[in-house]
Amino acid sequence: MRFELDDQQRDFAASIDAALASADMPAAVRAWTAGDTAPGRKVWARLADLGVTALAVPERFGGIEAHPVDLVVALERIGHWCVPGPVTESIAVAPVLMADDDRAEGLASGDLMATVALPPAVPRAVDAGAAGLTLLAAGGLVSDAAAQRSHTSVDPSRRLYDVTPFGDGRPADVGRAYEAGALATAAQLVGAGQALLTASVDYAKQRTQFGRVIGSYQAIKHKLADVHIALELARPLLYGAALSLAADSSDTARDVSAAKVAAAEAATLAARNALQTHGAIGFTSEHDLSLWLLRVQALRSAWGDPAAHRRRILEAL
Repeated sequence: MRFELDDQQRDFAASIDAALASADMPAAVRAWTAGDTAPGRKVWARLADLGVTALAVPERFGGIEAHPVDLVVALERIGHWCVPGPVTESIAVAPVLMADDDRAEGLASGDLMATVALPPAVPRAVDAGAAGLTLLAAGGLVSDAAAQRSHTSVDPSRRLYDVTPFGDGRPADVGRAYEAGALATAAQLVGAGQALLTASVDYAKQRTQFGRVIGSYQAIKHKLADVHIALELARPLLYGAALSLAADSSDTARDVSAAKVAAAEAATLAARNALQTHGAIGFTSEHDLSLWLLRVQALRSAWGDPAAHRRRILEAL
């Protein structure tokens, strides 16, 4: 089976890259961390103009109702640029939970940013303080929820909130919402891992040591080649899981978990080798690389850590 993107999907990815490349993403992430969401919301507005926020929303609510592969394409680019905010929750998960909710029109237009808690796997809602809608999903029902106590994350741009439900619960496909969340998070991990690899390769071509650029040393070449291989092996699993989700296959849980594990491990390897290539400077808060390193750490455990997803794979075999 081939997992090759068509021209339209490649053009879509390129349009996202062009829109985000012209924004100062590190500044937007730092502002979001400090509580100033305005620069980040401008980035979200650009994504809305491209139709990214409408991808998973049903057509009757002004959405695109796109194929999950298209969603993966967009989320990978968003991960590459380290976009702040509840990306997985608002773009991939909330549209599933709000399949019969008129408020989904706001998701499609980008006017509404949503976040989700889905215990026990996702006990807290990320960025509930910035989102216009917080949802709590469990047991086949979804309810509106109110943000309570906030908690810091390993990634300071992602604040986690305890939430309490209010109002009546509404039937929702909570199982599919979880799979969409895990898949979207895996896509962001692959994108972030690719960004770290690109940054490491560029740095290795410039940094000199003992009169030679460090990229000329076999040890550096082998480490970065290992990252490239890990990312390239994760991508087919990512697209395969998207196809399973689209077909509502009985293997969806297994395939999504395989993608999440591969993406998490590849991105973690990319982060580790990026730090080794750059040296200690890469982890200082002043260096932009640190934003991607912390994002990978946070997304690695978000929507199920590798151990939880390995258990699901084992149960499916």
